[in-house]
Amino acid sequence: MDVTEGTVREICTDAVFERGEKYLSENRILDIHRVDTTVTAVVSGSRQYDARVDLAAEGFDPWCDCPYDGPGACKHVVVVLLRCADECPPDEGDRLDAVLRTADADDLRDFLREALATDVAVRERFFARFGESPTRSVDALRAAIDREFEKTNPDYFVVFEPIDFSEWFDLASEYLDQRRYTSAAAVYRALVESLDDNMERVDGAYDHFSQEFTRALDGYVDCVTAGDIAADEAADAVAFLEGRATSGTPFLSKHFERAATELEETLTERRE
Repeated sequence: MDVTEGTVREICTDAVFERGEKYLSENRILDIHRVDTTVTAVVSGSRQYDARVDLAAEGFDPWCDCPYDGPGACKHVVVVLLRCADECPPDEGDRLDAVLRTADADDLRDFLREALATDVAVRERFFARFGESPTRSVDALRAAIDREFEKTNPDYFVVFEPIDFSEWFDLASEYLDQRRYTSAAAVYRALVESLDDNMERVDGAYDHFSQEFTRALDGYVDCVTAGDIAADEAADAVAFLEGRATSGTPFLSKHFERAATELEETLTERRE
């Protein structure tokens, strides 16, 4: 997707676009890098915020850890895109590839092992792609996601700012790439449960949490319908969605009802 003033305006409000322009004129971007089509940046606002865009994706697939919960992208994403439209940062992908080609295999293995030993998220993705890792239970995944709600604002019950769930969405994507639909479904279900049960704590960034919930719910349904699952497992999936529709967060009930109906119809068609 071409980065122009017009395409940036399409993903944000006029007011946010103006703030993004102001940030650009004030040189608020502290650090910016690009690898292939992914651009990451640090933007100075009321504090420093991390922002990320994909220049090749429809709508640029924006992400930012700021508390903005209005329509469209935030000003931190907008200023990054405007910077790219004006002067795109150099692509470090070729440099990365060159180093990978010339690196000693043993040194590279040692470096990778050190990185995997200290980064749980990357280690899980590594096992998902290259190993025969067992499927983590929904409860174990759910506990890890719940901890993010605790860490975000440890002194208060309320969560004011968005939480980055990309660790778990990336893990689910790795499982999907390997066609391990049951494993991916477990990740999505854990996200759905955690978001549903913690939604009452959210007091800000509503759009962010709602979008992440919808993304996880749709991912769960897609995995169940894509996988070759037994009849009892399919029934359990439908029962889970129907149960959440009546016992979960009230304003999310219609989403659970929609998902349950969609899943039931798809499974019925498959049986026929």
